Amino acid sequence: MSLEVKDIMGRVAIAVLKEASFTEIVEAMERFAVGAVTVIDAYRRPVGVVSEDDLLLKEADTVRLGVPIFESRRRQQEHRKAAGVTAAQLMTSPVITVTPGTSVRDAARLMHAKRVKQLPVIDMDTGRIVGTLHQRDVLRVFIRPAEELAADIRAVLPDPAAFTVGIHQGVVTIGGVVEWKSQALALTEQIRLIEGVVDVRSEITFDKDDLLILPSGM
Repeated sequence: MSLEVKDIMGRVAIAVLKEASFTEIVEAMERFAVGAVTVIDAYRRPVGVVSEDDLLLKEADTVRLGVPIFESRRRQQEHRKAAGVTAAQLMTSPVITVTPGTSVRDAARLMHAKRVKQLPVIDMDTGRIVGTLHQRDVLRVFIRPAEELAADIRAVLPDPAAFTVGIHQGVVTIGGVVEWKSQALALTEQIRLIEGVVDVRSEITFDKDDLLILPSGM
C-alpha cells in the first residue's frame, strides 16, 4: 500500500497572514519549533513561505539604502527582504505545495528537488491550507513497525506462502523461487519502492534467465 501525505502529515497548519510582523513570524517559529512558516491570504490560501534564512538576512545583509542595480536579481531580492518588516515583504513566492492525496514518495522527491524542509498541504478543491508536511514526517516512514512493512511486502508477492521475508532495521531479505530472472528483479524493485524499506537483499532464485542475450550463430 502506497502511503499518502494525509497518512503522515501534521494536522496543524503553521501559517501567518501576509500582514504579520517580523516579530510575529519569529514567535510562530519558536512556538512550533519550525524553520519556516507559510504565508496565507485572507482566505487561508498559501501565497509564500518565510524561512529562517529569509529572517537572518536582517542581520547578514548590510545594504539598507537602495538596491544596487549592477547586482544579480537574487542579490537584489535578498536586499529587499533584508529591509522587509512584514511577511509579504519577507516571503519567497510562489509557494510549493502538496495535497493530502500526494504520495509520500512524490512529496519526498519534491522536498529534495526544491531543497525545502516542509511543505504546506492544501485542499485540492479550495486551495486552503489544511496542514503541514515536515521532513521529519517523511523520514518517520523508515521506522514503521516491521509488521506493517511485512504486510505491504506480502501484498506485492504473487504467492506469499512461497517466499520468506526477513526484516531488520528496515532492510528486507527476501527469498524464494520464481521461473524467470526478470520476475526476480521486478519483485525486488517493487519491494524497494515500499515506503519504509531502507534496502533489499534478494535471495530469490530463478529457473530460467530471460535476460541473457546470446550472440547470433551460437
